Amino acid sequence: MKKVILYIFIIVLSAFLIPILFTMQFDFENTNMANANNLELPPEIQEMPNIEEYNYNEYGTIKLLHEKTSQIEELPIDQYLYGVVSAEMPANFEIEALKAQAIVARTYTIYKIKNSGGKHQDADICDSSDCCQAWITKEDRLNKWDEGVREEYWGKIVNAVDSTKGKIITYENEPINAFFHSNSGGTTEIPLNVWGGSGYPYLQVVETSGEDAYSQYNSEVELSQSEVIEKIKAVHSEFEIDFSKEDAIQILEYTESQRVKTIKFGNVNLSGVEARTIFGLRSAKFSVEKIEDKIKFTVIGYGHGVGMSQTGADVLAKQGSSFEDIIKHFYVGVEIQNL
Repeated sequence: MKKVILYIFIIVLSAFLIPILFTMQFDFENTNMANANNLELPPEIQEMPNIEEYNYNEYGTIKLLHEKTSQIEELPIDQYLYGVVSAEMPANFEIEALKAQAIVARTYTIYKIKNSGGKHQDADICDSSDCCQAWITKEDRLNKWDEGVREEYWGKIVNAVDSTKGKIITYENEPINAFFHSNSGGTTEIPLNVWGGSGYPYLQVVETSGEDAYSQYNSEVELSQSEVIEKIKAVHSEFEIDFSKEDAIQILEYTESQRVKTIKFGNVNLSGVEARTIFGLRSAKFSVEKIEDKIKFTVIGYGHGVGMSQTGADVLAKQGSSFEDIIKHFYVGVEIQNL
């Protein structure tokens, strides 16, 4: 009798379970089919956007000194970086290059905060590229772009910063001094040849091919002999030169990166960096020639040449490199870590 009751119970239970299991399988297959065909799914089963949230325990906000007004503005660090990246790198560059720039700019900011020694008193950093790094408001940035690309370009900037939230470049677990420049002319420079000092082990000479495709690669400056005399005498009052002599102007020494290390003008020897400043050259990688009563400088690259080349980053991104590849190409022996 007990066996008969058990059999009846199993049959009844099966009658209920089989339709339920079939229905579940049908719904599962429909959900997968909808995903495969990009169909709209009910809100309760739609996947949430894959946005990584990051909470800063430190350096969540920065105090920005506006050089022109001497006003200090407090901003969330990533909102500040929107203005830096959009001011420092063209928005039509590849997204991986923009991401690299965002990480470099964030690292540079943190390094400045930790090592500025109160340079800007109550501020952490300023908005001048001559002192710290450039910055621009969203409104001013949008107004400088053509109306048809504003939304696309600003979206790229925000993506570059937000998708790398919290990431900085470190060497031996400390933020690096993340120098960057426009165009290396194919080869970066070491800090020793630009600013002196002992330099940084992660800033070495590295090569990047393809930068000659950018407008920042080539430039020329032509000055009259009298202009050359005037510009040098403003710095070296004892300067004299006889332009008729064959060796009146002569490059005496190059750095490892083929930038001018020392150049002779008459009775004065200038470093390549000083000559760049005096004559308003884009780079210390230059050649010079006398053409009748003119002195012509042919310049390769744009900027001091130390650290990441922005056009070089774009070249690497076009070749398929990730932001991590780009950063580790220009900064030797570093890691990318979260703050």
